[in-house]
Amino acid sequence: MSEAFEHLPVMAREVLEHLAPVPAGTVVDCTVGGAGHAGLLLGSRPDLRVLGIDRDAAAVAVARERLGRFGERARVVHAAFGDLTETVRRETEGDIVGILFDLGVSSPQLDRRARGFSYWDDAPLDMRMDSSQALTAAEVVNTYDEAELTTIIATFGEERFASRIAREIVARRPIATTGELVDAIKDAIPAPARRKGGHPARRTFQAIRMEVNRELPQLEAGLDESVHLLAPRGRVLVLAYHSLEDRAVKQRFATWAGRGPTIGRPDLPVSTAPDPIVRLVTRKPVRPSEAEVEANPRAHSALLRVVERLG
Repeated sequence: MSEAFEHLPVMAREVLEHLAPVPAGTVVDCTVGGAGHAGLLLGSRPDLRVLGIDRDAAAVAVARERLGRFGERARVVHAAFGDLTETVRRETEGDIVGILFDLGVSSPQLDRRARGFSYWDDAPLDMRMDSSQALTAAEVVNTYDEAELTTIIATFGEERFASRIAREIVARRPIATTGELVDAIKDAIPAPARRKGGHPARRTFQAIRMEVNRELPQLEAGLDESVHLLAPRGRVLVLAYHSLEDRAVKQRFATWAGRGPTIGRPDLPVSTAPDPIVRLVTRKPVRPSEAEVEANPRAHSALLRVVERLG
């Protein structure tokens, strides 16, 4: 299984550099995956321990195998980072000095046809990161009404043809495979739009995957808990891959840093910013180098943001 679960850790050098200043303690890798970041971190910092978390049971098994050489310094558990506080308190002791979120879907999940994440294959509609959960892509595609599908595709996929795609999906039900879903999406999008902007199904597949796995609610819950788990000088690092994720991260980091009031409508009162509990280590997101993108094209959209807990 280990050989089949190959995943290049995105922006590994930048992640290690931003964790280098943290004091001794435990780093929580909230999406441990193939243990790429975790292994590099444990190898570079003998004074650190890692608690790896993943919703994917296959990833948990692989990470345990790959981190076994580090003995008691590494622990990997099957959990969602929406339950971060409970997991950390149950599985660790001592200071939490780093929390890493590497969001989105991993290369092994995309590449394993049976998981149903990819629009390049014809596979059962699944898309579950945690195969033990009940909700699948098949249920979303075949039971949500047209209005619900439109909202999901427009919000999570930022797809301008969301209503047309939702209408076509409903008209073609039942849809059993990813290939059938791709055909419906392609037929719903005008021909000129299909010929530019990447694969025409990319945004809709992203949206359905995010709905199946409740990715934004999980992220928001995990972020809200993370900062309160950190010891002074501990850091939260987030690798996001699209604007919805990055926006949620940016807003929370700004609020934690007390970065002034959020000014909205001029007729509404302006609230006072809270006292800062973090400092912004990265005022703008860090992007992968051209060399990394060339070596690993799936890194091209990555955005890294980092904050440090104040004393």
